[in-house]
Amino acid sequence: MTSTLTVAVLGPGGIGGLLAALLSRSGHRVICLAREATAHTLSGSGLQVRSRQFGDFGAAVEADTELREPVDACLIAVKHTTLDAALTRVPPAVLGDALVVPLLNGVEHPASLRARYRPDRVAPGVIRVESTRLGPGATGPVVIEHGSGFVETDLTADTAPRPRVEALADALSATGATARVVEDETTALWAKMAFLAPFALLTTRYGVPLGEVRTRHREELESLVAETTAVSRACGAPADPAQALARYDAFPPAAKSSMQRDAEAGRPLELDAVGGALLRAADRHGVPVPVAARLVEELRAAGH
Repeated sequence: MTSTLTVAVLGPGGIGGLLAALLSRSGHRVICLAREATAHTLSGSGLQVRSRQFGDFGAAVEADTELREPVDACLIAVKHTTLDAALTRVPPAVLGDALVVPLLNGVEHPASLRARYRPDRVAPGVIRVESTRLGPGATGPVVIEHGSGFVETDLTADTAPRPRVEALADALSATGATARVVEDETTALWAKMAFLAPFALLTTRYGVPLGEVRTRHREELESLVAETTAVSRACGAPADPAQALARYDAFPPAAKSSMQRDAEAGRPLELDAVGGALLRAADRHGVPVPVAARLVEELRAAGH
């Protein structure tokens, strides 16, 4: 039986809100950390999830603007563009020896988190899900729309105590999500990055869903996949370009990247955390990435 955990969720948006609701519904204590208006709404009205996998349900959570007590784990589910400001809500002295579990895009954030918190408690994860925060409305709950038929989380325990990471994975799995502990942090982060970078850069650059990218821009997609898998291998993470292309081809044609959705909504893009980090890794290892460099440059020139 999974023991009851106390979990803080920094950033109760599409991903953080979904995990908070699932954990709360399973009987865990959840404290969402957010701006004052969002925290007030969550405290009063909770979360409302719409999901074809989990059904429609409401979940009560606690909420605050800052962590004020010890927890077992803190899930970090904000965007890179707001990470530094958001981390002020999680004082290191209060967090203590809790697990720090970032579920962020990119590959560079674990180092900065280990510099801020106990390095032997940072357990980076990757999550595969399509989930969006729609609310709150004027008086109702924060609404989370879970669009994909899956929630898949890989947690790493390279430096953090494996039994504690496994306990969190067990708690997530017990909600009906898929969660596992994987052996190698570098491999896990680059597996996500190698898939995300071509998807995000191309859908955002051309403003079209994945189905059009893999037909109208197939040559660029193949070139970009070759570049990102080469960088991944240079960083010590195995990657197969044919397997990556097969994953894109299996995705629904209407799929959009989160970066594309941010561009459409006029929000800041995680361009540096994805494209910039890819270019920096390529430069460190001497891997040529002309297509990636051009796309990043064009997106920056467009004001992103």
